[in-house]
Amino acid sequence: MGGTPGEDLAGKQVILGVTGGIAAYKAPLVVRGLKSLGIDVRVVMTDASRYFVTPTTLQTLSGRPVHTELFPETPPGAFEVEHIALADRADLLLIAPATADFIAKMAHGIADDLLSCIALATKAPVLVCPSMNVNMYLHPATRENLDILQKRGVFILEPASGELACGWEGAGRLPEPERIVAESKKILYQKDLAGISLLVTCGPTCEDIDPVRFITNRSTGKMGAALVEAAGLRGARVKVISGPVNREYAPWADVIMVRSAGQMLDAVRDNLSGADVLVMAAAVADYVPETYRGAKIKKGDKLTSLGLKSSPDILSTIRPFKDDKFFVGFAAETDNLSDSARKKLMNKGLDMIVANRVGESGTGFGSDTNSGLILSEAGVLDHFEQVEKEVLAHRILDFIRERL
Repeated sequence: MGGTPGEDLAGKQVILGVTGGIAAYKAPLVVRGLKSLGIDVRVVMTDASRYFVTPTTLQTLSGRPVHTELFPETPPGAFEVEHIALADRADLLLIAPATADFIAKMAHGIADDLLSCIALATKAPVLVCPSMNVNMYLHPATRENLDILQKRGVFILEPASGELACGWEGAGRLPEPERIVAESKKILYQKDLAGISLLVTCGPTCEDIDPVRFITNRSTGKMGAALVEAAGLRGARVKVISGPVNREYAPWADVIMVRSAGQMLDAVRDNLSGADVLVMAAAVADYVPETYRGAKIKKGDKLTSLGLKSSPDILSTIRPFKDDKFFVGFAAETDNLSDSARKKLMNKGLDMIVANRVGESGTGFGSDTNSGLILSEAGVLDHFEQVEKEVLAHRILDFIRERL
């Protein structure tokens, strides 16, 4: 773990089953998303699915022959039974879209075509992505069939709600390909942080001056978001306390949005008891206005100074409640990186600190990469130079895992 974000996925094999619903048109994008992670994708199509997307398209994108027949004229290999070979080869069986008909087949063990035989024969994890008319989705038979599959350990990615191709409005839309790929990625990842609960703070805080203006910093939440995704992929339970950011966090994380340093302190204090690890990746404002002005300060108003006071010190405030929790801090520095980080490590009672260089190209706020070092009481654990934040997130989690 930790070398590259997708190293656990390179060479993994996903069998993508495509059934006969209009949402089959999204299957090519699912293939492309999986392939971008280094995954080997084998597509299996039902007869009905070929009305909505062509085997040629999926073959071209996957770089593999598309499988459609239970008894192909040309056997795939000497003494190889195709549906068993595909079932054995799979690291994940992904069915997207999954129609009501196919869900019913799976629930009741019907195996009358290639894909349903694979579903019955595989020992791999199975992810089903239902897609259908809202009335079909909410019908008691479909709900019972999905309950049966869930009780057997099948992963169900619930459909989105909205306008459906049939003209109805409601649940039944296939989730977007990016969401399907993210869920597949999560299932495939090694769960070396299973059973661990992380509380992660992300982004900046905003301290209001008047109804129009506020003090903030350059943080975009990108490093925190990378940590949230990486921890979730590796099996941790993740709760996020985020300042205002223009991004979405990993879909499996519980997100609490706040605005000010005071609100972030309250949220950390309220949620700390359920965490094994606290990661303070947020860039909390150091100063807040002494007085909030309820009316907008006019351009012509005389304003010779803006009174500031120190913001709440979150780590110092919660330090008495640390107990046996593992605390990780972040520091953004322009110089004296090691000395400043070591001082913060000791003063704040941290177990580990990640110190980032800021103020230069290719590192720090808003960039895709970071440069700096990771410290513990034992000394420097790692130096990193313009490392992608997704990669750095896994390195940080590796050090956390080793010390828990």
